[in-house]
Amino acid sequence: MFISESWRDYELLDTGEGMKLERWGQIILARPDPQVIWPKSRPESWQEADGSYLRSGEGGGSWRFKRALPERWEIGYRDLKFFVRPTGFKHTGLFPEQAANWDWMRQCLLPRPGARVLNLFAYTGAASLACMMAGAHVTHVDAAKGMVRWARENRELSGLPEERCRFITEDAQAFVKRELRRGKRYDAILMDPPSYGRGPSGEIWKLEDALFPLAELSAQLLSDQPLFFLINGYTTGFQPTVLGNILRLTVSARFGGSIDAQELCLPVSAGGFLPAGASGRWRP
Repeated sequence: MFISESWRDYELLDTGEGMKLERWGQIILARPDPQVIWPKSRPESWQEADGSYLRSGEGGGSWRFKRALPERWEIGYRDLKFFVRPTGFKHTGLFPEQAANWDWMRQCLLPRPGARVLNLFAYTGAASLACMMAGAHVTHVDAAKGMVRWARENRELSGLPEERCRFITEDAQAFVKRELRRGKRYDAILMDPPSYGRGPSGEIWKLEDALFPLAELSAQLLSDQPLFFLINGYTTGFQPTVLGNILRLTVSARFGGSIDAQELCLPVSAGGFLPAGASGRWRP
């Protein structure tokens, strides 16, 4: 398992009955998680939740708050800072299990200051910030304007220079194809694609059909001495071995190197671990 266990401002307090209880700074939220099919370990602690996301029988859901919360608030991880807030789709703008990948990428990048990193499906930019803190120049690509704006705000909050990140609002596959035509190259690539989505011009993304072709195309953007290639799968249902096989066929076939693909997990303070997808990591 890749375990994100170095948080101070975030804590997974308990899980049970299809929900997870989390502390985000000083605010406690309860959110659904379909993998949680066991009972709560500490039922009494759930009374402390400041807000809960409740599923609707007709699909979707909504937040219920015990008290007025700030529209957004700040939390930190090591030397990184992020804005978080409850969104209409149960998310907060940050996936804390990814901290294990942030640390790994920083280690990969440190030997080469100024490395060029491509972050596809980059969301609110946590991974981009981690790479920037390691001295990299990041091209941050996401199809959602709101997420790119949020990422810019996180960059400013973390005090990172504007010139170290290029923010692009575009469909990931269209951007990769254009970069190939331009002859661009990157020293490291990461992607965290959704199961299903639409690009800014209505492009349809369906993971099981598009992931391998995108990884194959993206691998052609790697420089002659690449530092890493990371594929993360949050909602895919794919086993880690699937991601490992994709990396073997698209990256290792050309560069050799080593692959490590495992579950990505968060420790639960009440006991055990919560699986939060899988990650496949390649490095030379």
